[in-house]
Amino acid sequence: MSDVRYPFTAIVGMADLRLGLLLNAVSPAVGGVLVRGEKGTAKSTMVRALAGLLPSIATVDGCRFACDPAAPDPQCPDGPHVSPPFSERPSQLVELPVGVAEDRIVGSLDLERALAEGVKAYEPGLLARAHRGVLYIDEVNLLQDHVVDLLLDAAAMGRSYVEREGVSVRHAARFLLVGTMNPEEGELRPQLLDRFGLTVEIAATRDPVERAEVVRRRLAYDVDPAGFAARFAEEERALAERITTARELLPKVELPDVALRQITAVCAAFEVDGLRADIVMARTAVALAAWDGRTEVLEEDVRKAARLALPHRRRRNPFDAPGLDEEQLERTLEEQAQGDDPEPDPEPEGDGPGPDGDGPGNGDGPDGGGPDGGGAPDPSDGGTPEATAPDGTGGAESAEGGDAPAQQPVPAQHPAQHPAPARESSPVAAGDPYRTRLFTVRGTGHGAQGRRSPAETTGGHTVRARRPQGALGRLHLTATLQAAAPHQAARGRSGRALVLRKDDFREQVCQGRESNLVLFVVDASGSMAARQRMTAVKGAVLSLLMDAYQRRDKIGMITFRGSGAELALPPTSSVEVGAARLESLPTGGRTPLAAGLLRAHEVLRVERLRDPNRRPLLVVVTDGRATGGRDALAQSHRAAALFAAQGAASVVLDCESGPVRLGLAHTLAGLLGGTAVSLDELRAEGVASLVRANRSENRSESRSTTTMRKAA
Repeated sequence: MSDVRYPFTAIVGMADLRLGLLLNAVSPAVGGVLVRGEKGTAKSTMVRALAGLLPSIATVDGCRFACDPAAPDPQCPDGPHVSPPFSERPSQLVELPVGVAEDRIVGSLDLERALAEGVKAYEPGLLARAHRGVLYIDEVNLLQDHVVDLLLDAAAMGRSYVEREGVSVRHAARFLLVGTMNPEEGELRPQLLDRFGLTVEIAATRDPVERAEVVRRRLAYDVDPAGFAARFAEEERALAERITTARELLPKVELPDVALRQITAVCAAFEVDGLRADIVMARTAVALAAWDGRTEVLEEDVRKAARLALPHRRRRNPFDAPGLDEEQLERTLEEQAQGDDPEPDPEPEGDGPGPDGDGPGNGDGPDGGGPDGGGAPDPSDGGTPEATAPDGTGGAESAEGGDAPAQQPVPAQHPAQHPAPARESSPVAAGDPYRTRLFTVRGTGHGAQGRRSPAETTGGHTVRARRPQGALGRLHLTATLQAAAPHQAARGRSGRALVLRKDDFREQVCQGRESNLVLFVVDASGSMAARQRMTAVKGAVLSLLMDAYQRRDKIGMITFRGSGAELALPPTSSVEVGAARLESLPTGGRTPLAAGLLRAHEVLRVERLRDPNRRPLLVVVTDGRATGGRDALAQSHRAAALFAAQGAASVVLDCESGPVRLGLAHTLAGLLGGTAVSLDELRAEGVASLVRANRSENRSESRSTTTMRKAA
């Protein structure tokens, strides 16, 4: 790999990403940028190229924290710095690995020396290296949440804190924070998304000419990196000078009241939470003006700032895609541009129809929204159901004969329109999601931190102490002192300091919660295809997906119908993709339950090899029926026994309905070694109401008995 960076100006397209990065280079107070996009779109290349454009910085000689000699940090662990010698060096780009530990980020204390010698032996972390430079996090969505929180806190406060066992170290940590992610691999929580100043959505261009130019430039760079960089050296130099000029102009830029009102009105109109969006938009608009060489913020700056700062702040749940309604944005800006009062004054109303430009618009509006606008939808709305009713009815009839789908004939008038998938029903929408019961895996695991099952974790409630396994983690001070105290006389202790040996140290064992692999096995056969039932089933699975998102789980989905089972969603952290696959899930055909269970068994076997510490939770969504093939039900029972033999945790969501119930789902749950839950019992509030109802009935019966006894 070449040490010569790919030039920033050589990257083709991606204007929004280019602008977002440059604005943060001009004003790091904007709060960084999150880059969301599909794989192979040069996200990392552009971020690394930005570092070469940043102005060089002056640092105190010998300071590990890159203190500015003009304004050194008074709390610098290497200070104090009084009239220190200094030198110039390029701004640094610090990359954060996905599997990084917390101590590597904030730095670590040598606790042995701190306790035995009373000195603060501190080893700086990546935040210290990134001070006054760029901190780049590739695949930020794969980091543990507490690590992302720590990084965003440091970026917001401009300072890093290390607090361990009563020993504190703090130092300046101001940096340009850039994160890249592929949404297919999982989303960041909305709370964390909000902490990034700007967000940019990118995708590879579909223009063959542009794609050809991208390939041509990349091949030229691979052959001769230095020569390729030299071709763009002049453009790189001009861009670096423009960044420096914009930084110098930034303090002189004014934010007029009109622009500020537009910013706050836009944030209020889009109902973003809190006031961080208003502040970020204001800083971005000021940076845009400085970038364009102006000293006053204009309406166009506010418009561009909104497109960069608001889309990721409008998400209300993980299934919402980031976005911005352009019409609403323009309407809000226009209202504010007309003055403080969005309602027109009486005098302008009396003068005539309004501004010249409004006349034609007002004339067209009533015509377009009147009879023509109202008449056009009515025939189409009325005609569409009539036109599609025969097809829709045929599909519904074959689906709702769920218990015996093979006996439902296709309407005779359309024999040629229904070849192979004659019994397949079109997808139905899912019901509204709700809060579900908590299902956990038995025992104590050692998986990644999450919010589902009990596990030994790096944080949480301390349950015991143990000898360190490898490097000393979180020191258990009491246990360490207890281990060392009996040996102080034998070790010749004479002063106040303890005489410690390596064998004395104990570390904390903490119990928290882990994330799991939740594998859904969904029955999509004809027996589930009644539209009301499938709507409820999809709503239940969607609710469980939401629960998995909130508990930081990985999810996978297997569907079975017809003649086999399909891995609809390989295990992933992207709950969005799972919700989309569920929404488009068709139904119909026979019920190969055994095939679904065997496919799930194979998926879990492979996942155990990939991540042995992540424990699985199997969620089977079915009514328990099994058709298709000889001894279909017996085969499904034998497949279920495989999970029981391995002790895998499982839940069967019983979807059986109607007055006559066979209880097949409960039988399946017993063979799996798991529990069966009906759709009604899945709701968390439903369970609570059942308990309250039982208590109320018991109290009523008790009062009735007492009354009868008194009467007797």
